[in-house]
Amino acid sequence: MQTIDRLIQLVISVFLIVGVYQFYFWCQRNHVTPPREFRLPLDDRIPYRPRWVWIYSFLYYPIIVAINWTITSPRHFLYVAVSFMLLLGIQMVFFVLLPVATPAEWRTCVTGKDRSERFLAFVQSFDARSNSFPSMHTSVATLTALHLYANVGPLVFAFPALIALSCLFTKQHYIVDLPAGALLGWFVFKLFQIAY
Repeated sequence: MQTIDRLIQLVISVFLIVGVYQFYFWCQRNHVTPPREFRLPLDDRIPYRPRWVWIYSFLYYPIIVAINWTITSPRHFLYVAVSFMLLLGIQMVFFVLLPVATPAEWRTCVTGKDRSERFLAFVQSFDARSNSFPSMHTSVATLTALHLYANVGPLVFAFPALIALSCLFTKQHYIVDLPAGALLGWFVFKLFQIAY
């Protein structure tokens, strides 16, 4: 593909990420039932490690955008973009109809005493406690890894693994959110394979 095509795809990708996230935030304000909790005793045993916020936020978006360098045609780009939009649509159904929120006390451990906690508090100022199940970070990371697998190989699965760990250590998600998110990302990729 020509360089100009890749640049156009990159710009569209950034607009899709920024624009699509508005639907994610809309779900936080428009669920049809009160959010419930999926807290397990094991969730309380996972330590709070605020430094993982840097993985949670800064590894996430660059790897998603990196898909642009593996795209082989405009058709391929279109189908990849549609796979992410389908994933969002399914996530929205969960977030609106089956809202799950993390415990309020998990937010009180963020004291803002260092740079990591201040950044985590900033992230949480946008990202409410709801929209927890299934983990969108994990589903998107899994879908991204599956799209990148042909070019990167098995090492690419370190990406969703690190994202899943960051979800737990920053107390943004329950344990049960992670396999549900990974399964959803895998399911959407299988639909992509059938369609493409």
